[in-house]
Amino acid sequence: MVNENNKFQPLVDSYLESLKVERNFSPHTISNYGIDLSQFLHFLKNRAILLSDFDRLKAREYLYELEKQKFSRRSLARKISATRSFFRWLLREGKTGSNPFNMISTPKLVKRLPNFLYEEEIQSLLKLPEGSITQGARDKALLEVLYASGIRVSEAVQLNLSDVDLDEGEIRVLGKGSKERISLIGSRAIYAIRGYLKFREKNQNRALFQNLRGGRLTSRSVERIIKKYAKKAGIDRKITPHTLRHSFATHLLSHGADLRIVQELMGHTSLTTTQVYTHVTKDKLKAVYDVAHPRAKRV
Repeated sequence: MVNENNKFQPLVDSYLESLKVERNFSPHTISNYGIDLSQFLHFLKNRAILLSDFDRLKAREYLYELEKQKFSRRSLARKISATRSFFRWLLREGKTGSNPFNMISTPKLVKRLPNFLYEEEIQSLLKLPEGSITQGARDKALLEVLYASGIRVSEAVQLNLSDVDLDEGEIRVLGKGSKERISLIGSRAIYAIRGYLKFREKNQNRALFQNLRGGRLTSRSVERIIKKYAKKAGIDRKITPHTLRHSFATHLLSHGADLRIVQELMGHTSLTTTQVYTHVTKDKLKAVYDVAHPRAKRV
């Protein structure tokens, strides 16, 4: 028993390495899967269960154990996904004869509506940074790029000068799973970047968005910048860099953009992920309906 369980951790390590090399999972996802599988190993050790003896009934025992610990539905779903995927890999590698988690249902997640800014709020936010000073010009370019392109904050802070083509209005983005894509920026963002670059010395490092010491901005720094201007704009709810990404998708769809185009621009692998933004088009649908339908007018 001891010998087999001792061999289990190297299998987990090999599996996590396969996620990195073969499937291009992000370091964050791999780290979470590692935590989930460590918890699974702890369960096996406490129950003195061998890998060869782990079956569907024991998988249900593990699920019950997780449920007792009051994890959120989202965390519970990820933990089940991690163990199911791990056993799928074990099956492929010939280390087990079945996947006990195939019969375990993943908890249904409540779809949370994305937090977004209305177009008037976006306008108030974007006009605040003072473009005549270095920090203000950088902040203005940063906010304009985030809203114009819809890229993630992690993608924005990794942008280099060489990734930006101002003549074509394009930026080269390295997204999740190290997948590269081209995102678009409009005239306002291009103008803001040009204004910011006037303050940049040519001998500074290659990062597009820099802190005052010349280093690369961090995601945490961007969050603080956005919160500062949101407060100045009188926006009293929680605003994060992702709020601008949500607003980007919401406004495109509200103005008639094709869902698959928005999917491509956001770097979503699944159309289902993008569909969450269609909820906000209901207001527009109602407005069009009220105008267009002969018996829709309120009396």
